[in-house]
Amino acid sequence: MREFKITDAKKGAAFAVHVVTWAKKSVVDGLVGDAIKVCLTTPPVEDKINDSLVAFLAEKLGVSQSQLEIVAGETAQNKIISVLGLSPSEVEELLLG
Repeated sequence: MREFKITDAKKGAAFAVHVVTWAKKSVVDGLVGDAIKVCLTTPPVEDKINDSLVAFLAEKLGVSQSQLEIVAGETAQNKIISVLGLSPSEVEELLLG
C-alpha cells in the first residue's frame, strides 16, 4: 500500500480522491490507502459525480470551482485533483484537519 501524499504542484497541490456515491451526507471520511475518501450524496452518473465533487471540494477548500481540476480518473472512482492557490499542507489541514 502506498503512503498517503499530497504533492506540491506549480502554485498549488495535487491529491488523490476515492469517491463513494449515494451517501446519506456529503463528507470527507478520512483516508483510503493513499487517497482522501469523499462521500457524496450524488447518484453514480459520471457528469453529476464530477460536478458534485468539484463543488464540494471547492466549498471545503474555500476556493472557486475554477481553481480545481480533475486531472486523472474522470470516469473512475479514484481521481487525481489539482487545486491552484493552496499548498499541500493547507489542503491537508482543510480536508483532514
